[in-house]
Amino acid sequence: MPASISKPALLFLCHRIPFPPDKGDKIRSYHLLKYLSNRYRVFLGCFIDDNDDKKYIHEVESYCEDAIFISINPLLCRLKSIKGIFTGDPMTLPYYANREMAAWVKSTVKKYDIQLSVAFSSSMAQYFQKHESGKIVVDFVDVDSDKWRQYSKSKVYPLNYLYRREADQLLKFEKNIVSISDKSFLVSSAEAALFKRLVGDYSNKIGFYNNGVDASYFNPHQWYQDPYRESSPVLVFTGAMDYWPNVDAVAWFSREVFPELQKLRSNLKFYIVGRNPTRSVLRLNKLEGITVTGRVDDIRPYLKYATAVVAPLRIARGVQNKILEAMAMEKIVLASDAGLEGIDAELGMEVLLTNTVEDYCEFLPKILQHNCSFIGEAARQRVVHDFNWEHTLPKVGASLEGNVRRELEHD
Repeated sequence: MPASISKPALLFLCHRIPFPPDKGDKIRSYHLLKYLSNRYRVFLGCFIDDNDDKKYIHEVESYCEDAIFISINPLLCRLKSIKGIFTGDPMTLPYYANREMAAWVKSTVKKYDIQLSVAFSSSMAQYFQKHESGKIVVDFVDVDSDKWRQYSKSKVYPLNYLYRREADQLLKFEKNIVSISDKSFLVSSAEAALFKRLVGDYSNKIGFYNNGVDASYFNPHQWYQDPYRESSPVLVFTGAMDYWPNVDAVAWFSREVFPELQKLRSNLKFYIVGRNPTRSVLRLNKLEGITVTGRVDDIRPYLKYATAVVAPLRIARGVQNKILEAMAMEKIVLASDAGLEGIDAELGMEVLLTNTVEDYCEFLPKILQHNCSFIGEAARQRVVHDFNWEHTLPKVGASLEGNVRRELEHD
């Protein structure tokens, strides 16, 4: 009899194929899948919203007893999400509502008598209302309802109305999911504290586990080919460039901050590195000293050879993997309050806090004069100590295995 038969069966639902680990949610879901596969017979249900990701199906299947991968068209899903306006639901739910997925979940749970279920993101928890078997754990990651509320503040009518509505309706759904689940996780203590305030009665079910960083992979002491064409000092921003908070961040930095920094150092360069740049991001390529790369095979060379990394986020939820990866690469990171939420780093010693143009203008000369070189090493030590998957993911296992009380006390 195969050794795997002795493992309990577990249903794992994910809104996006958990590979490759090249962006925030996929980094977290991939490491969660790896952790679960070592302890359970994983039955994975997930969507694919990028045709390029289909080539990774075989890789993901290697972690699973069985899996279903359903391709979705983001444009059609956005149109389908409008249904939520007429049903009173958050628009997020019809976006990910899928009859094939619902049927697969129902049949798989029944066939294998699955008593353990994990949902990655609140949107996938809608499938748990289809059955009532065993223990349910939900990784919300971020407080999505509050993210929509933040979005609404920077939009005008009718988008601000729609975003506020989504925030309100999604919070109601999040409360319902917490009520039917045995444990809900967030990405940081700060995110968990906010969620507890919002859901009220069910706050005793809410905990967190930090994201981790593979410090052996993000190793500043390895050799990489220098990707920069010039010997000029370089500031770099990394991230998915079709994600609106990232787009907003680089647009503000490029137009408001960078021109002032160029007055201090005329040959300064700014690189925007990340997949799927929007048209508005691509237009930044036309500005003096700015380069938009699009998707790159390896982000590490761009981090290693940068003078410093900037994270000028004005809208953010949860923990920014882009910041953790830069810290692991021993880089000086200049980040906003929003970007540093959930990262308990010592300001001025492990990261530099920069919310205004004046902040950047104050720190750039010090960085160029090598007066901040000690920050990189301290930053890496912070990541190694506090953001390690081997230390964080056992919280999920403890909840699934019934040690909820002990795990909650640890939170």
